[in-house]
Amino acid sequence: MGEIVLEGDPPITVRLRENRRARRLSLRVSHLDGRVTLSMPPGLHRAEALAFLREKEGWIRGHLARRHSPVVPRPGARVHFEGVPVPVVVGAGRSVRLEEGRLVVPGRAEAAPRRLGAFMRVVARERLAAACDRHAGRIGRSYGRITLRDTRSRWGSCTAQGRLMFSWRLVMAPPEVLDYVAAHEVAHLVELNHSPAYWAVVEGLVPDYREHRRWLRQNGAVLHRYRFDD
Repeated sequence: MGEIVLEGDPPITVRLRENRRARRLSLRVSHLDGRVTLSMPPGLHRAEALAFLREKEGWIRGHLARRHSPVVPRPGARVHFEGVPVPVVVGAGRSVRLEEGRLVVPGRAEAAPRRLGAFMRVVARERLAAACDRHAGRIGRSYGRITLRDTRSRWGSCTAQGRLMFSWRLVMAPPEVLDYVAAHEVAHLVELNHSPAYWAVVEGLVPDYREHRRWLRQNGAVLHRYRFDD
């Protein structure tokens, strides 16, 4: 459907999405990346969509203003790692490491965000592979390869072929939350749906899974604040 730009300071780009089942216009502002999406019934004219957006402009700008500002984890800042805000410091050595409650990053300070991001991907893969192995063993199933991405809309997925995908940012969450997401996707090896039977498998693997789902809903946006590519 394309986009509409609401003029102003700053301009707001709104993604248009046609929904065949929609009977009315609905707005969504992503709490992860601030993307604004307008879902609309088929056949609605762009002029009608623009008029609706102008009417709701105050609501949109209010939601965008309440979003967290991006954080670049340079030395002197803190970054979430395994559920805890950890100081980032420059130190000697050849690789990033967790030492005495600090993330020590060798090399130039300006390269710290990129090196931290690479370190977190490595640790995330280790933690997720171990958790998936453990949960898959408990239910007697095997999975395909594990892929890590920097996803915005989901923390993990499982294909019909048993391939698993996870957001590497899960290593920034508490270890028990990462473990729950691993169990959530492994459970799809038994039930590729979200039926009561599926949730029974999840509960068998992680009895307190509801607590960890709640943590992600309440805190997931914080993990997406960090920018490691600066």
